[in-house]
Amino acid sequence: MSINATLIVQMIVFAILVWFTMRFVWPPITAALDERAKKIADGLSAADKAKSELAAANQRVEQQLAAARDDAAKRLADAERLAQQIVEDAKTKANDEGAKIIAAARAEAEQESVKAREALREQVAGLAVKGAEAILRKEVNPSVHAELLGRLKAEL
Repeated sequence: MSINATLIVQMIVFAILVWFTMRFVWPPITAALDERAKKIADGLSAADKAKSELAAANQRVEQQLAAARDDAAKRLADAERLAQQIVEDAKTKANDEGAKIIAAARAEAEQESVKAREALREQVAGLAVKGAEAILRKEVNPSVHAELLGRLKAEL
């Protein structure tokens, strides 16, 4: 194998090409690749961060929805309890009013009964006086008295 001048010149040109490539071409390519790798890494970290923020936001939304459901259930229970209480109060008031009306009606009926008894007593007293007058006007006779008492009973 003989080394001739062409091989030496080719080696020198190759060395210059390697030096030129390492000096001027390789650094921008490496910088571009590093920058692209950094952008990809930043994008992946941003995606992971967004994913974790989305998970946290979903968790907060679920908590808020659960709180809203609980609040709605409590309000509904309070409304039902209030409605039940209003119904019970209305029933109590209606029972009280009914009792008052019944008591008033009974008192009125009692008063009417007392008035009727008084009127009946007055009529009986009047009839008794009439009967006594009739007996005293006539002679004292047991059969006549019995007849007058029979008429008096019939009138009563």
